[in-house]
Parts: sequence; C-alpha cells; structure tokens
Amino acid sequence: MVDVKGKWALITGASRGIGYLAALFMAEQGCNLVLHSRDEKYCEKVLSEVKKRGVEAYAVSAELSDTASVQAMLDEIDKKGTQIDIVLNNAGLQIAYRTEYLKTPMSDYDISFRINTIAPMMICYHFLPKMIERGFGRIVNTTSGIDREPEQAGYSASKAALDKVTRDLVAKINGTDVIISLTDPGWCRTDLGGQMAPNAPESAIPGVVVGAFIDDKKSGRLFGAQEFTGLSLEEAVKKAETVVSPY
Repeated sequence: MVDVKGKWALITGASRGIGYLAALFMAEQGCNLVLHSRDEKYCEKVLSEVKKRGVEAYAVSAELSDTASVQAMLDEIDKKGTQIDIVLNNAGLQIAYRTEYLKTPMSDYDISFRINTIAPMMICYHFLPKMIERGFGRIVNTTSGIDREPEQAGYSASKAALDKVTRDLVAKINGTDVIISLTDPGWCRTDLGGQMAPNAPESAIPGVVVGAFIDDKKSGRLFGAQEFTGLSLEEAVKKAETVVSPY
C-alpha cells in the first residue's frame, strides 16, 4: 500500500460533498493537499479542517467549464512549485434531469462535456508527463454508473467519454508506477445526487480514494465505491488489488 504521507494531492470539487470527505480522509493519512473549488472562499472550511490534521494545504479556483480558467489554475500550481503526486478528479456536474428527453437541449452536452470530460483530461494531460518522468503518480477519475437513462444523456455521455479517454491512457502507462483508475461513488445524497439518493456521502469513503493507495502497477480498474463501504483503508486496498484489470 502506498504511503501518501508528505505527498501532494490535487482534489477537484473539494469544498463540499464527497470531495470534502475525500480531502479530510487524505489529510488523515498525512497527504498534503491542493483543494479546488469554483471560488477559493468556498474552500475556507475544508482548508481549515485539513490543516488541523497537520498537513500543508492551499486552495485554488477554476470554473471547470472554462478551459482558460482550468489552465490558469494549473499554471498557478506550477508557479507555486508544487509537485502533484496524486490527482482525484472528483468534481462533476449533473446539468438536468430531462423528463421530456427527446427535447434535450444540445447545451446539456456542451456544458457536461466541458466539466465532466474536458476539464479532468486537461488536468490529466498536465500532470501525467511529470508523473511519468518521476516514475510515480496516481490519478483517479470519477465516473458514473448511470446507463439507459436518456433523461440524463448529457451527464452520462460525458462520463462515458471520460471512461474511454481514461482507458486509452492505460495502454501507454500500464505496468508502471503511474496508475490511473476510475471510481464510481454510487448514488449519494450530495448536491449532485439529491436528497432522494439511497447512500450517505460517507459511504463513498474509502472507495473513491482507494485508487491512490494501490501499489501493483495495474491501471484501468473501475472501483465501485459502495463495494468498499465500512472497510479500513488497509482492507480496501487489499480488496481493490483483487479487482481484475481489463488490461
């Protein structure tokens, strides 16, 4: 299992929900954190909480639908000289539930792909070369199990695209100590999932972060977070490494 103490992780969407819980969990393992939200002021609470756990941390902001804003965030991290070892691409947007799905506006696809596919891949492309050069890195991209629901076509299509480009990268890095994985938090009671969801946000921990701790040079796995609910980190990593990689 990877010891993340002293390493640096970037967590997108860290100000609330599962991103917030992931930030607290990573801090408890001694991981330093770069915490993203749309506005740095939204990260004040989580920033205070993780620092209480004795790690270094700072906040960055970016509107993920704006590629220039995403690039500016990445440039800021570089200027600070932060070596990002772990990326948790947690942030996402469920644009709408379209009961009249045959009238889905094309803008649903535009905004969904910008936030759920393009932004996380910009982040991957930015940090992967540095990880490969150093010989270590972990990237966990958050996907969704939504399927056969045209009411959520923009969201589910953008997540399917993220799955595809993530797995395309696996062909280049599998077998190295730069490991890229997917995680599906399940339907949780967050701002995105809504209050009718069956699962508490806490149930997604440690499943949404377990990909940061696996240590077997196998990329391309999908970790369903609900399958790890209630496990210790050590138990979760042991179970995660038994998940068969399709590559």
